[in-house]
Amino acid sequence: MSDTILRMRGITKTFPGVKALADVNLEVSRGEIHAICGENGAGKSTLMKVLSGVYPHGDYEGDIEFDGQECRFAGIRDSEHRGIVIIHQELALASNLSIAENIFLGNEQSKRGLIDWNRTNAAAAELMKRVGLNENPVTQVLDLGVGKQQLVEIAKALSKRVQLLILDEPTAALNDDDSEHLLGLLRGLRDQGITCVIISHKLNEVLAIADRVTILRDGKTITTLPAEGLTEDKIISGMVGRDLDHRFPPHEPTIGDEVLRIENWSVHSPTQHGRLLVDNASLNLRRGEIVGLAGLMGAGRTELAMSVFGRSYGTGISGRIIKDGQEIRLRSVREAIKHGIAYATEDRKRYGLNLIEDIKRNVSAAALGKLARGGWVDDNEEFKVAEEYRRSLNIKAPSVSSITGKLSGGNQQKVVLSKWIFTDPDVLILDEPTRGIDVGAKYEIYTIINRLADEGKAVLLISSELPELLGLCDRIYTLSAGRITGEVPRAEATQEGLMTLMTAGQEAPR
Repeated sequence: MSDTILRMRGITKTFPGVKALADVNLEVSRGEIHAICGENGAGKSTLMKVLSGVYPHGDYEGDIEFDGQECRFAGIRDSEHRGIVIIHQELALASNLSIAENIFLGNEQSKRGLIDWNRTNAAAAELMKRVGLNENPVTQVLDLGVGKQQLVEIAKALSKRVQLLILDEPTAALNDDDSEHLLGLLRGLRDQGITCVIISHKLNEVLAIADRVTILRDGKTITTLPAEGLTEDKIISGMVGRDLDHRFPPHEPTIGDEVLRIENWSVHSPTQHGRLLVDNASLNLRRGEIVGLAGLMGAGRTELAMSVFGRSYGTGISGRIIKDGQEIRLRSVREAIKHGIAYATEDRKRYGLNLIEDIKRNVSAAALGKLARGGWVDDNEEFKVAEEYRRSLNIKAPSVSSITGKLSGGNQQKVVLSKWIFTDPDVLILDEPTRGIDVGAKYEIYTIINRLADEGKAVLLISSELPELLGLCDRIYTLSAGRITGEVPRAEATQEGLMTLMTAGQEAPR
C-alpha cells in the first residue's frame, strides 16, 4: 500500500476575471496531519473545494488521485462515498435539529423505510464518545457552543467512514480551551489512521499539530516542508513572498484631547433575567489614540461595545456617555452614527455585510444620506465613493460591482472598514477586526488603523490576541467578569501582566 493517500496534479481553477488556482500540486501522506497555509485569496479553500467535489470534475483542470485511483467527483456525495469529508469554516448544521439528527442527516438509520430512533441515538452516542462530546444525543444543536458544534461536525464525518478529513479554519471561532481540545482530538484521529488536512491562519497551532506544511501564494504551490524545525517566520515568508521583519507597522502617535468618556456603564443580559454583563465600567478615549480592550471570552467586551453603540445589545443599561465634554444619549444606532460613533462588528458575515450585495452598496449602507439627491441615491456618486475606498484600502476585487460574499476574508474586512469610515466617525470601535484573516492582510488592516488614528480619530480596539493589542495600542484596558480591572500604558504592558488583570475577580457576574 502506497504511503501517499492523495495526489493532486496541475490543478487550475478559473473564475470570471480571476485565476484562483494555477497548476497547483499537493501530496498528502497516509495517516498524517497536513497543513495548508497562505494568505486570504491564495487558493486554499478553493483547492479543498475541488478535492471534495464542491467544484465538480470539468469545472477545473488537472488530476486527482486518491488511495491509488483517479477520481472524478461530480459532487460532495461522490467524494464522501470515497471517504473524503470536508468541514467548512461556516458549519453546515441544522440548528433546530438534535445532535443525533445532524450526525445522520442524509445518512439516516432506517428500518423498513422508517427512521430507527433508538439505533440513531445509540450510534450517535458512540460517535460523540469518540470526539469527547458529553451531551445527550437529543440535545438541539442551537443549545451548543461553537466548540461543541465543531465536534458534532467531526462526529458526522466519522459516521461516513472518513479516511481523509478536511478542516477549513477549524479553530477560528473557538476559545483557547476548545481549540486545544480540538487539536488533541485531531491527534487522536491521526493515531487511528485517519488522515487530516487542516487550513489555518493560526501558525502556532499549525506548528503544534502538523506533520507537514504546504504553502500557497497567489494560487500557486510555493513549497511543502516538514513541520519539525519550521518557524512561523519561515511560513510567513513563504506566504507573503517577503520577510516580515515587523508584524506591526511603525507608528508614532499624536494624541489630542479627550473625545469620549464612558462612566459607570452597566448592562444586563437580554435573555437571562438579572444577569449583569457589564458592571460599572468607565473608560475614556482621546483623539489620535488607539485604545485596547482585553478580556477573556465572556468578559463583556462585545456587550460593552454594542450597548454603547446605540444600545444595540442588552437591557437595563445605565451610565453616562460624554462626547467632547457634553453628555449625549444614544438610544439607537442612528443616533450613535449621528454623534460620530461607529462600530465594526466581530461577525462581519452575519452583521457587518450584505454578502449578496456588491461592494458599492455595502460601502454606502451606513451613510446613504450623504449620497441622497432629492430623496434618491446618486448612483454615480456612490460608485465614486466606493471606488475611492477600493483603491485607498487596497480592496482586491475587479470592481466595486463585485459581490462582497465572493471576496476573501481580509478584503471583506476592508469593506466593513470602508462602510464605517464613510460615516466620518470621531470614534471607531473595532471588534476583532483581524479575526480569520492572514498575516499579510492583518498588516494592511493595522496600517489602516494607524492611518485612522493619524487623522485624529479615536479607536477602541477589541482583540483576543494579546500580541495584537501590545503591537498597536497606546493604552489597554482589561475587562474581567464585566468589570474594568486595569488600565495599562503601552510602555508598561506585557502579556503576563494583562493576563493577570484579565483573570482578576473571576466570580460570575451578578
